Amino acid sequence: MLADISIDPNTDGLPGIAALRTIVGAVMTVGLILAVLAVIAAAIVWALGSNTSNPHLAGRGKSGVLIAAGAAAICGAAVTLVNFFWDVGQSV
Repeated sequence: MLADISIDPNTDGLPGIAALRTIVGAVMTVGLILAVLAVIAAAIVWALGSNTSNPHLAGRGKSGVLIAAGAAAICGAAVTLVNFFWDVGQSV
């Protein structure tokens, strides 16, 4: 007869877990700040392309705004996404 194995995340199993959480939070903050900077830079490129009648530059600016906004959404939703897939994995 096989025994059921039950393993849960251990938040105090290794030293430095609290510091690691702090580091991950700081990296998430840096990622969000860089995403805001990328949105601003891409919007400037988009405006310059539109103002100078350069469709290639305007298209690159539009793409940059969308990509930076997507990156911000992923950075903001990272914890929720990981928790969601953790719950999905636990139900398998």
